[in-house]
Amino acid sequence: MGKLEAFEVEFNENKVVYTPGESISGKVTVKLNQPIQCKVIKVSCNGFCGITSKINDTAWTTEEQYFNNTISVADKGTLKQGDHQFPFKFLIPASSPTSFEGSYGKIIYRVRAFIETPRFAKDYSTEKPFYLLSLLNLNELPDIWGPSTSEVTQQFTYMLLKTGTIVLKAETDMKGYTPGQIIKVSAYIHNQSSKPTGHIAASLMQRVTYETKKPTHDLKSIVEAEGGEVKGGREVKWEEQIIVPALPQSSLNGCELIKIEYYVKVSLKSPDVSLTLPIHIGNVSLDKKRCHSKKEVPPSKKELVAPESEAEPSASSSMNTPPARPGPRPAPRPTPRSRMSSHSSPSAPPAEYHHGAEGGNLLKDDFPNKRQSQAVSPNAFSYAPGLFFPQNQPPNASAPAPSGPSPLGGSTGATAPYPSGNGAHPVAAPLSYPLPDYGTQAYPQEAPPSYSESCNT
Repeated sequence: MGKLEAFEVEFNENKVVYTPGESISGKVTVKLNQPIQCKVIKVSCNGFCGITSKINDTAWTTEEQYFNNTISVADKGTLKQGDHQFPFKFLIPASSPTSFEGSYGKIIYRVRAFIETPRFAKDYSTEKPFYLLSLLNLNELPDIWGPSTSEVTQQFTYMLLKTGTIVLKAETDMKGYTPGQIIKVSAYIHNQSSKPTGHIAASLMQRVTYETKKPTHDLKSIVEAEGGEVKGGREVKWEEQIIVPALPQSSLNGCELIKIEYYVKVSLKSPDVSLTLPIHIGNVSLDKKRCHSKKEVPPSKKELVAPESEAEPSASSSMNTPPARPGPRPAPRPTPRSRMSSHSSPSAPPAEYHHGAEGGNLLKDDFPNKRQSQAVSPNAFSYAPGLFFPQNQPPNASAPAPSGPSPLGGSTGATAPYPSGNGAHPVAAPLSYPLPDYGTQAYPQEAPPSYSESCNT
């Protein structure tokens, strides 16, 4: 490096992850083996979002600036031989979005230092990135309570002449998750044809939209689990569990150029039938105590006595009106059907329901299940995701998800990395999650799924 042996930016306590509204401080270290003339030494702190139309390109076609602050730490003069340190401190705006890195865009934060020298001399510069994490509290999102449900009925033709109908219903147990939690997926399939279907699959999908003149959509399948097929004339309830890996949060508040969405896709390979279940991924998990379940409100005392008061005649009319006769006794309630019945129909008929097609039997032990086929793309998590803050989690929150091997450069997007326990730089660690206990569940269930609950209790 010639006269300059060392020129670097250091953060206090080696901290690399910050929150919006926090201050960032550190020092610029300069080590010289010979004196140099300088006009000024400047330190800047900036954050911006860059979007490109080519994958993994840094020639931004669209940019969005969040802040750019510069201070002078040394004036014109001569830097003597030896070590020099220049402290700095900046305030991060509270409106800054969470760090992110995707295939077509990035949200970048960095501190840069410049040594400007006289004319015809060489200038020097260095920089160091840092990361922002704005916690997404799932409890504060609108319409977050209850399961995510969807239903589709589709007709198809096979063997040129025959026509069949598939009824597919599905739900997730919640609408919001944090990394490390388990998505419980329930699907109900009614095959109203004589042709067996293809395998059923559930996939966790990520959709990132980059807002340019012509928006770019980056769609990826993060995790996929596969089940068996449904024979003709049968109806089946299929249950699966998907572990949420380390992923960027759903919302990048403050960023107008990048939008992140997640959903669970439930599909049949043949015929081609699918539906989507939108979900959110955040940093603070849902607190079940705050769940506003849509339970029936018990009637008040006035409502309870209202029928009796209406049945009693008033004082003025009791002189001329004979006493009211007691009403007829209510009819006895029919005996409920046993849940062990070999036939179970949907809780509500589909839009295009064919009478006579409901004669299928609910499969019990001849429905092959491939739950062990849940797979994760090997290139999906080559980045470090968001921080885990135990003090911000409810008591029943899941354990934190481990970090990925690299702070940035992943294919599904990167947020702030996990620092090591001593506050040093992020430490590479392979992803590992506790596998759900697939063997403890009776499968399939004998009753179709219920879509009446408003939240997971």
